[in-house]
Amino acid sequence: MGLLKVITIMLVLGAISPALSATDVRVSGSTTVMPLASVCAESFNSEQSEYRVTVTGGGTGVGIADLGEGRSDIAMASREITETERSKYETADRKFNEILVAYDGIVVAVSPQIYDAGVRELTKEQVRKIYAGEISNWKEVGGPDRQIYAIARRAGSGTRDTFNEIIMGSKEAETPGVATEAADNSEVKTAIKGSDKAIGYLGYSYATDGTVKGVALDGVYPTMENIKSGEYPLARKLYFYTLGEPSPGAQAFIDFVLSSQGQSLAENAGYIPV
Repeated sequence: MGLLKVITIMLVLGAISPALSATDVRVSGSTTVMPLASVCAESFNSEQSEYRVTVTGGGTGVGIADLGEGRSDIAMASREITETERSKYETADRKFNEILVAYDGIVVAVSPQIYDAGVRELTKEQVRKIYAGEISNWKEVGGPDRQIYAIARRAGSGTRDTFNEIIMGSKEAETPGVATEAADNSEVKTAIKGSDKAIGYLGYSYATDGTVKGVALDGVYPTMENIKSGEYPLARKLYFYTLGEPSPGAQAFIDFVLSSQGQSLAENAGYIPV
């Protein structure tokens, strides 16, 4: 083999080996938090070669289960961990660690046709009645004579739990007015955009491009200022969780997300920084 070929192979192997030797850091869970984690992981991975962060969704409940059962290093959550989850996965020497990474609001959004027809504000009671099946036509809340197509999240979603607790009065509340249960925020957004009579709820970062229309709740619009101040009724906090002492790679990624660079990336992605 010629000297040039040997040098070329050595250079290629040198370029590949750092990526191959990088320690994996697995992050999973809330699809509300996922865009924040993904944009931060992209920058984090490009700036160092010691760790390689991968991010997957599935919902808060999935992330907590992945973390508790050793499939993830960090769980993304759009709600606080439950006592049931604590009792299932915590031990005397392994406790959940909660890290606030951003603020968010759950936006109640309607199809553009409904918004343009005049439904730009709803009360929490009106939203409750829609999801309870007590209001089924948009004309009952000042809109057109059109049946309401209500979209919710599936069980296990932190967004669903928060919405049900604040709007319906209980995380376990029945919502017989719901026509479709979506797996994630993107699916909710697609369903709202694809209908001319829909209402749904989704994370703030998914509702900032104007393709779905967020309405005011009790007269308060879901703006960054209203969410961070807590004036908006469906304001909430977003978290990372680790179980026991985080691995060095998990801690390095958490530190990056909480740094000024990470929080700037979060804000650019539509989140409210801590």
